[in-house]
Amino acid sequence: MEQDRMHPNIKRRLLPKWGTTYGPSGEGKFPGLLILHGSEGGVSGWSHRTAAMLAADGFLCYPHSYSKGGNAWNAGHIEDVELTETVSALSALRNFEACNGKVAVYGVSRGAEHALLLASLMGEEDMLGQPDAVACLAAPDVICGAFDARGFRDSGDPGWQAWDPSRRAWTWNGSSDKLLPSERIKIECYARPLFLSVGLKDLTWSPEMTKRLHKRREANGLPVEAHYYEQEGHVPGSEGENHHHELLLSFLQRSLGQ
Repeated sequence: MEQDRMHPNIKRRLLPKWGTTYGPSGEGKFPGLLILHGSEGGVSGWSHRTAAMLAADGFLCYPHSYSKGGNAWNAGHIEDVELTETVSALSALRNFEACNGKVAVYGVSRGAEHALLLASLMGEEDMLGQPDAVACLAAPDVICGAFDARGFRDSGDPGWQAWDPSRRAWTWNGSSDKLLPSERIKIECYARPLFLSVGLKDLTWSPEMTKRLHKRREANGLPVEAHYYEQEGHVPGSEGENHHHELLLSFLQRSLGQ
């Protein structure tokens, strides 16, 4: 019978020209969260999994795929990614009919780098529509070079390639001149709330990078909340992720006024 049918608590809504969102099934307006994947790529499904999980707590989540090429078996690459495209995606989510106008950005690993660069560049140019808050898990404090999954192999594998610093990951208005590898990310230019987190057993990105970001924010009197997970690596385990999400959701709820 119709009244006995189960109705999902999470609803997908298409963000025109961009992709699917995940949000509460109600008809109200919800705070937005733009999610940035790491080197696993946009079609791997991990950012969609995160979006669905956070949507269950009242957020309208859009997993923004910015990696180039790739498919379900190959991550694609992060090279010459135009960051102003993410500015446009952020604006589209903010103005989406199901969004209440408040939007945060959440990135993991290379997605955390992406989030910090987006916020710092928009802040440096005093642009309208800056993220209302930014959250990061396992962020670097410097700009990193391009990532190409086709050459990512264990050392000794015939397909292994050394990192080429001439290949750039990011562009801003068509130029990478301000985004050279090893340059410090100017996170002092972003004045709004920032959430930092990292596993102290992370062997992919050094936890010291998050600590340096934390110190720089505090030294400049800027809002920052930092969490260090003693028993976690680059990707938290089950209990670690539960704890991380509790802290993240608390930050987002406070920052977006949910």
